[in-house]
Amino acid sequence: MQRVTLASGIELDVIYEGPRDAPALIFLHGFPESHRTWRHQIARFKDRFRCIAPDQRGYRGSSKPQQVDAYTPDKLIGDVFQLADALGVDRFTVVGHDWGGAIAWGVAMMGQMNGRVPRAVIANAPHPVGFSKLVWLNRHQRESSQYMRTFRDTANDQIVRDYGLAGMLMKAFEGRFETDDKMEPEERARLLEDWQDRDAAFGMLNWYRASPLYVPGLDEPYQLPADYAVPALPPLTIPTLVIWALDDLALPPENLEGLEQLVPNMTLVKVPDYGHFVPWEAPDAVNAAMEDFLGHTT
Repeated sequence: MQRVTLASGIELDVIYEGPRDAPALIFLHGFPESHRTWRHQIARFKDRFRCIAPDQRGYRGSSKPQQVDAYTPDKLIGDVFQLADALGVDRFTVVGHDWGGAIAWGVAMMGQMNGRVPRAVIANAPHPVGFSKLVWLNRHQRESSQYMRTFRDTANDQIVRDYGLAGMLMKAFEGRFETDDKMEPEERARLLEDWQDRDAAFGMLNWYRASPLYVPGLDEPYQLPADYAVPALPPLTIPTLVIWALDDLALPPENLEGLEQLVPNMTLVKVPDYGHFVPWEAPDAVNAAMEDFLGHTT
């Protein structure tokens, strides 16, 4: 691991493995994990690719500004390009999961315009256009997204101060988080230790608090409001691999409906019988999908 200072002054802890002259993969983890989300993929691809995996801002030892507006999507997307600049990487494939996948959508859209991102890999992270509608129209998705309202409610901050991020997760998910019975004990222990850092806990929560996405309450109408506006985003035309585990409790497969219209050059791989944390729950399936995709695109 190395410490990388971005042009903005943000410092990121970064795992950087593989030949320095090989094509680059930048891996973006999601909430509430770290670069270790991608441990199986880095082990698989580091012989042929420059594998770059940061702990993103707000996480672990990386910079953890406490103000909410330090986590708006433009800054998080900017971190990725500034990281590439700091490491001397011109072009790269972006690989994202969960919140890292949400940022990867933005990185890919910007990267297709400036020519720096020739392809993208996104696992269980909904496209922002479809998701913004689904939380209004789909009962399953709205019920599954209520935890975001809990995360955003500053009335719950004392729980974090008293018990760390684990306390907030217990409240939001009613005592059970999806990693409970699936994660290796040593990895769970690492996460539990990370979650005790109060500054990191608020940094992670600020990803939700700075997001422009509105999640309606369960008592609001199941229809788009009169002032609803579709996010003004261009189609993503670069080759894009979407990996979707079908047993995701937070993100049902309805998120895939109509995705081919937003991502016309998409390869979709569905992974049955696995849940949200597919990069480490089903590493063989994810690695095989990436192997095939990376082998047939440039």
